[in-house]
Amino acid sequence: MTNAGIWYQNNYRLRKKVLALTNKYWIEDSKGKTLGFSKQKMFKLKEDIRIYTDEKMREELFRIKQTQIIDVWGKFAVIDSKTDVILGYIKRRVGLSTFAWDAWSMYDKNWNLLGGIEENKARGLVRKYVPGGSIVPEHMILTLRGQPVAEINQKFKVIGDIWNVKIMNLPKDFDRRVLLSGALLMAMIERKHK
Repeated sequence: MTNAGIWYQNNYRLRKKVLALTNKYWIEDSKGKTLGFSKQKMFKLKEDIRIYTDEKMREELFRIKQTQIIDVWGKFAVIDSKTDVILGYIKRRVGLSTFAWDAWSMYDKNWNLLGGIEENKARGLVRKYVPGGSIVPEHMILTLRGQPVAEINQKFKVIGDIWNVKIMNLPKDFDRRVLLSGALLMAMIERKHK
């Protein structure tokens, strides 16, 4: 399978390992093979998330770059590292994400709205407002043009996190790096706002 081909599969897993000063994330295929690795940097004005082929971090695959300094407004470009081509944009829906459930909008490279990733409303409210609610696993749906096309389900774990990404009806030409970037952002950014 070519490197480009790995971003057109229908099942992925995101895995997070919690460390003292930084969090590490792996993107894996359905068999557990590492497709990408990222280490979240701490204490930055703007997020600049780099995804590499593995933990050695020698070859960068793609990056997620914040376009403003204040991340509460969270507009991010997803960029192919080899070509510097923007694959799409992801923007945090501030009102919903701050006061209700996690919600992000997804745009194409020309800033046309495609759809979004939204957390299950009931679970989101429980996670945000009920004591101990943060242990409730997340369930998120990706919609494109109003149709559900993928889901992201968090597995319950005491330490670290695992999210299974299942693509049901995503167009074949849709680069999964944009969807995976949305899932990574929700894992990295929304956790800071909880």
